[in-house]
Amino acid sequence: MNYGGIEFSMEKNKYVYFFGGGKAEGNASMKDVLGGKGANLAEMTNLGIPVPPGFTISAEVCDLYYKNNREYPEGLREEVHDNLKKLEELMGKKLGGKDDPLLVSVRSGAAISMPGMMDTILNLGLNDEAVEGLARKTGNERFAWDAYRRLIHMFGNVAKGVPHEEFEEAFEKRKKERGVEADIELEAEDFKTIVPEYKEIFKKHVGEHFPQNPEEQLWEAINAVFGSWENPRAIKYRRLHHITGLLGTAVNVQTMVFGNFGEDSGTGVCFTRDPSTGENIFYGEYLENAQGEDVVAGIRTPKELKTLEKNNPTIYNQLVEIRNKLEKHYRDMQDIEFTTQQGKLYILQTRTGKRTGPAAVKCAVDMVKENLINKEEAIARISPEELDQLLHPMIDPKDKKNLDPIAKGLNASPGAANGQVVFTAEDAEKWARDGKKVLLVRRETSPEDIGGMSVASGILTSTGGMTSHAAVVARGMGKPCVAGCRDVSISGKVMSIGDKNFEEGSWITIDGSTGEVYEGQISLKKPSLSGELGEFLTWADEIRKEVVREGVDGKGYLVRTNADQPEDAKIARSFGAEGIGLCRTEHMFFGEGKLEIFQEMIVAEDDETRAGVLKKLMPLQKEDFKGIFRAMDGYPVTIRLLDPPLHEFVPKTGEEVKQLAGKLNLSEEKLTAKIQSLHELNPMLGHRGCRLGVTYPAIYDMQVEAIITAACEVAKEGVKVLPEIMIPLVGTYQELKILRENAEKVISKVFKEKGTEIEYKIGTMIEIPRASLTADEIAEYADFFSFGTNDLTQMTFGFSRDDVGSFVPHYLEQNILEKDPFMSIDERGVGQLVEMGVKKGRSAKKDLKIGICGEHGGESSSIDFCYRTGLNYVSCSPYRVPLARLSAAQAVLRHRGVRF
Repeated sequence: MNYGGIEFSMEKNKYVYFFGGGKAEGNASMKDVLGGKGANLAEMTNLGIPVPPGFTISAEVCDLYYKNNREYPEGLREEVHDNLKKLEELMGKKLGGKDDPLLVSVRSGAAISMPGMMDTILNLGLNDEAVEGLARKTGNERFAWDAYRRLIHMFGNVAKGVPHEEFEEAFEKRKKERGVEADIELEAEDFKTIVPEYKEIFKKHVGEHFPQNPEEQLWEAINAVFGSWENPRAIKYRRLHHITGLLGTAVNVQTMVFGNFGEDSGTGVCFTRDPSTGENIFYGEYLENAQGEDVVAGIRTPKELKTLEKNNPTIYNQLVEIRNKLEKHYRDMQDIEFTTQQGKLYILQTRTGKRTGPAAVKCAVDMVKENLINKEEAIARISPEELDQLLHPMIDPKDKKNLDPIAKGLNASPGAANGQVVFTAEDAEKWARDGKKVLLVRRETSPEDIGGMSVASGILTSTGGMTSHAAVVARGMGKPCVAGCRDVSISGKVMSIGDKNFEEGSWITIDGSTGEVYEGQISLKKPSLSGELGEFLTWADEIRKEVVREGVDGKGYLVRTNADQPEDAKIARSFGAEGIGLCRTEHMFFGEGKLEIFQEMIVAEDDETRAGVLKKLMPLQKEDFKGIFRAMDGYPVTIRLLDPPLHEFVPKTGEEVKQLAGKLNLSEEKLTAKIQSLHELNPMLGHRGCRLGVTYPAIYDMQVEAIITAACEVAKEGVKVLPEIMIPLVGTYQELKILRENAEKVISKVFKEKGTEIEYKIGTMIEIPRASLTADEIAEYADFFSFGTNDLTQMTFGFSRDDVGSFVPHYLEQNILEKDPFMSIDERGVGQLVEMGVKKGRSAKKDLKIGICGEHGGESSSIDFCYRTGLNYVSCSPYRVPLARLSAAQAVLRHRGVRF
């Protein structure tokens, strides 16, 4: 079998892969089988990196374990036994040996990193005899008994479900009795006292003694790690991050090395570049006389990596050498876990480092300039979600000059956030469901908090460092986070900072870019595109603009915006929009001085009166369009004619009816009767869209006149105008035929009056299933199609998009739906209608331009689908334009076969 160019002789049904002694049975290309951790341990072993030896049980076993009702495949136990013997021979020790015991860690590791979501057990192999042997062999009783109490704690909690808090309470009680505050102040006799207490806690909950057989411990630990693949927090994490299609987790059994051996030992986490900013500086944290869990879990606040450089320059220089080697080899920023034991350095793990959006972009741009990667690889590395972080709110620098922070912690994840303080993940989720904006405040977060972290606007912790759980997960989610804020103390549901108390529900603001905390709800602003981000998006544009598509404007896969006002159009243009794909004219009627005129038109009793009112409205509409044309100079502007039913514009309350009746000089009774006549049982399927244009042609005629008049007048100013008139809700070609003919009559009239002509297009939205089915007929009368996938999804599923919140979450939980179809295009259903519409439309008119203007136009997987289906452009809200530019480029790269 060949993996990454390396041949391995692998017998059938091989489930366990060894690494150690300078060579390994796997490599980095085997992530699907060995998980990310196992594959990288094998790769580093082959590179000559000092990795403690061990073996990996493949993720295929996890897959079979769940398929076979939690039964292991035949032959696995023998394979594990053989590899354990191989490990014992290599190390010259026996697992749980009474004189010089081999101890191992048992860790999870899926193909995609899920930090903290699955289980780990350390120091496995200790028992009552082995702890004595370890103490004699090392000459360090304190270390040996500390390791034993850690094992009972972790094994009891992870493998047997013993409450973590009970072990902690016993531990804290001992510290209190001894009058000490720090763990390192406890002595060997203290741990000898704690171990029997831990055993009693274990027996109370499990109903049996702590196992003394090391192999029984090993299999219980393996069971626990495989079992953690389906624990609630891991399931929720995969759902939140859209992780699907994995076999499961692998299990890594690895020789223990000890950072808690004494002052010449320690543990740390480092990044080859700063994970918050992306700067090319060696960044990390280190704890002397500690195990790795102490750093990651935030139990103790670590020191900067510079401390190691000062205290042990030899180890530090070795670490720098490995840092450079690993980043050059993997060609990406690495997250490295290391341990020093009695002056010797060991690398326990390397993986692609989680980083903030700003850091991801800076790393990608810098690595292109350093010739580590090319531009295509840079584009493929950044997810739209990471890019979104660069568009996160921030405190206005002008306001900040006048603000005094009440506390300062570590700038763990950038961006500013404000919200009402809550102190538990459960409360965060509950408050968020009630529509409240929450900010989660914790002493430290744990994997169980993942749900609350996902709904919080930001996270504040009083302990932990830059590599604590809160920091890593917040960076991955793009949430602002301030960690290790020592000024914060929490008691129940009250946070104290100095002499100020903040109860649940109090508003605070955090700045994850500086680590500062502010009292109250401070207004935030969006950043602009510049620097590395601007350069990065220029590369994305180069990729998507060079492709050739079908349609009249066949060059490039373009990104437009949905904008109804000149200000929105300007923002979108600054974000790189290449035109407007949807301008909703109905939104303009709600402007000052327009609604009353439009209402007067609606209640008009005859066509002559209605036409007179529309004459008053036309100049106002014209000015709206002129502003948008100017903002989009040189780019196409697709303007949708009136779509919503008329009842949406009339008064709703008795007082509003009374006011309008007075202004129109009508009786309240007469006005009320007219309003009631507009009522429909199902208005979204009723008298709206092109049906209004057919029954009230004067409305559409007025809008077309306003559009073309505005275009002609602006063109005389030297602005290049490209108006596209879009007729909504067409289901039959006859509707479009009639309305196009009406529009062309109006356009000819305007051209004659203005003494000039401009280029224009008339097209339609494809948003009714019948329109897709008969797209070849409709295309005869259309210059372009634009898929309105909001309505198309609604009509295909028979879901009301305004009411899906009552049942779609349940459908997602029960896997009835893979994704919310209003967030991401349902390719199997709605997608077929889109494909059919494209194919049939272009069969009738080869140069038909086709785009999408529903909310899906800003969602990455939908943008990819639209590219595969042959669309010329997508259109989305202004603030999603940069994300769509990236997603469009990535769609092009996927089509070329570039790996992501």
